Amino acid sequence: MTDRSAPSASRREFVGGLALGLGGLVASATMAGAQSPDIPNAPTGRPQPELETTPPGPADQRLGWAVIGLGDFAQGYVLPALARARASRVAGLVSGNEDKLRAVGSQYGVPEAARFSYDRMGDMRDEAAIDVAYVVTPNSTHAELVVKAFEAGKHVMCEKPMATSSADCQRMIDAARAADRKLMVAYRAHFEPSNVKLKEMLDAGELGDVLFANSDHHRPLEPSLPRDQWRMKKVLAGGGSLVDIGIYSLNGLIWFLGELPNRVSATIVQPPGDARFAEVEDIAAAQLEFPSGKRIHISSGYQANKKRIDLFGSKATAVLDPATAYGGNRLRVTQPEGTLEVLVETPSAEQFTREIDHLSHAIREGGEVLTPGEMGLRDLRLIEAIYRSAEIGQPVDLAPDMTMKG
Repeated sequence: MTDRSAPSASRREFVGGLALGLGGLVASATMAGAQSPDIPNAPTGRPQPELETTPPGPADQRLGWAVIGLGDFAQGYVLPALARARASRVAGLVSGNEDKLRAVGSQYGVPEAARFSYDRMGDMRDEAAIDVAYVVTPNSTHAELVVKAFEAGKHVMCEKPMATSSADCQRMIDAARAADRKLMVAYRAHFEPSNVKLKEMLDAGELGDVLFANSDHHRPLEPSLPRDQWRMKKVLAGGGSLVDIGIYSLNGLIWFLGELPNRVSATIVQPPGDARFAEVEDIAAAQLEFPSGKRIHISSGYQANKKRIDLFGSKATAVLDPATAYGGNRLRVTQPEGTLEVLVETPSAEQFTREIDHLSHAIREGGEVLTPGEMGLRDLRLIEAIYRSAEIGQPVDLAPDMTMKG
């Protein structure tokens, strides 16, 4: 099963032109009577091609983004994505490290006036070139920084998990409403091409009825890396593997199934004697039940290496493996006649530019975002219920708003 679009006519014509060779092109131009005043018998210029992707707009027509936090993920993925974006551009930076501000600011052409320390974030209000703030910092800092960005009059993209408590999520939503600004949570898988294709197939009924799904997200936690050191501190991370990568399993399966659970049962594991897990869990496993009778199972961990989603339908089974990597995600579908890979033309890395430009377009056009703050609040309530179930060793019933019953 493939999903390849046929090449555009302009591409076919271009390939055909190459096959003729330069001599053939010159001959064709000469036969048509085309002449150049400088080069005898030179071919005329080709017409404007039909581009497969929209090129970036002029700088003054792209919304300006300030990246808050200049760690590994921000510098490795967020800032390069902004540099490639079509409706967005880098316009500001926030960091507590002057060396980072200077180096990254020079790299991306951010003027000194648009480089801020955390205690000067309020000054962003006077920087008209900044429209959006993207918070890419440890989880426990999200709420405070998001509120500051709203107070400075900016729209906000916030990394997941949205916060370390549902109360902080609600505070962020309230701040967005008070500022009349948009709040989006960076659930990038909603813009990843293979994930989007699977969602389309589900909605079209190509898998039939899906009554069970499974997702496992695991990665090694490495204490020697600065990006992992804060993840071992509960006060900064809010939890262990569940909030870090297990949230991809949780959010992704609910998105695919289009239904909210009403009960959760969970366990967590903190291996004794391992300093990495003195404060946070290594493994989290949970089963969620839905009013329709659907069941999903999710797991997360900090020692193996896996990012996989399985959907079991009455017509077909779909597997994303890897499902939520930064690149190279693959979708395979198994039907009675066999297993085939579903190919998508767009690279997985486009997920970053797509989610960034999605918010910029929503701001420009006044539309709603696909992954709003309310989704982040819902997921934090579910995470709290998962931890609660593991703590008491019993299932936890959920109210329609995802708060715990009883």
